[in-house]
Amino acid sequence: MERQSSSRFGALEKLKSFRGIEKQRSFKFLSMEKQQSFKERRSRDSPGKRGDSALHLAARAGNVSHVQRIFADCDPELVGELAAHQNLDGETALYVAAEKGHVDVVCEILKACDVQSAGLKATNSFDAFHIAAKQGHLDVLQELLQAFPALAMTTSSVNATALDTAATQGHIGIVNLLLDTDASLARIARSNGKTVLHSAARMGHVEVVASLLNKDPDIGFRTDRKGQTALHMASKGQNAEILLELLKPNVSVIHLEDNKGNRALHVATRKGNTVVGSHISEISCVFFIMSFFRC
Repeated sequence: MERQSSSRFGALEKLKSFRGIEKQRSFKFLSMEKQQSFKERRSRDSPGKRGDSALHLAARAGNVSHVQRIFADCDPELVGELAAHQNLDGETALYVAAEKGHVDVVCEILKACDVQSAGLKATNSFDAFHIAAKQGHLDVLQELLQAFPALAMTTSSVNATALDTAATQGHIGIVNLLLDTDASLARIARSNGKTVLHSAARMGHVEVVASLLNKDPDIGFRTDRKGQTALHMASKGQNAEILLELLKPNVSVIHLEDNKGNRALHVATRKGNTVVGSHISEISCVFFIMSFFRC
């Protein structure tokens, strides 16, 4: 009996020891994994580790004089190639300057660009024009448009225009600039069928919605792949003012059904948006009464 107890005790001790070793190994492995992850993240986030050229670094810092010096020291035949150079994220120096809003640097780099290099896309599928629109840099966009107006028509991987991106962010100044440049931009839908009006309505940007409808009142009838209008999208939010803007051009849009037979009122009710739902219900009643008396 004593031998059996001793044997069991010894086996338990060995098992505890083994588990202790396994825990130590596991801890060391996790520590190494975290350390490696930190190194990779630091490597990726560090400007010098992105594959940046000297021009990228100067553009990122907004150092105009350094940018001018780099171009002056470059072989004239290689200036265009330098401007078109992309780092590991696919960003050109023009993209970097546009993202940061360094308009003076953008102007300098544009002197060395053609429309192809100015429109080069990063790995996120945005070009310099698109990223400037997203960040809200109106002055940068004005310079890019003056140099290459065709940049306004470029799209991302989901077929979103810079106008769509700016509208989603609520950058009304940029939206107006792009609509004045080419109002047809508002009719370019993303790959899911949603227009810029869908995007602005969903995000609750009243000024943007009003500006879009002022340029193209019929855009409110455009539907996405689900058969939903911008009014359906607005019904998912809490902004009743958006509804009024969307209904101004033509109140009959309130009765349009999506592919599942849902009107905007159904969507608002399902989302629990009582305020928006009550507004739609009241407007529907008024519209019905007016239609009845017309008959």
